[in-house]
Amino acid sequence: MTVDRVKAFEALRQALTTAPLLLMPDFKPPFKLYIYASGDGLGAALHQVQIINDKPVEGPICFISRKIKLTEARYGSSQMECLCYVWALEKPNYFLEGCVFEVITGCTAVNSL
Repeated sequence: MTVDRVKAFEALRQALTTAPLLLMPDFKPPFKLYIYASGDGLGAALHQVQIINDKPVEGPICFISRKIKLTEARYGSSQMECLCYVWALEKPNYFLEGCVFEVITGCTAVNSL
């Protein structure tokens, strides 16, 4: 192996073994739920801004995803984003129930909800 390949491998190994670190949820500050839907699957990431070493840091609490079902593959993009919205709210509901949170998506049709 060349020196460049070894450096690239070490950088990749470092990135895969250190990030992202999951934060413990704090139920006082608001959560942020990032959602994304594509033709292959649904995904969501629950984040929160917490104070770490006297600095505000936004970090992940949990990640969820699933593959699109055969019947859902026929949905349009707005319908797919709405499906992801509902699914993502049901899945980590033990974090979100009774808490303030914001849903963040790139779909303008869902942003109006």
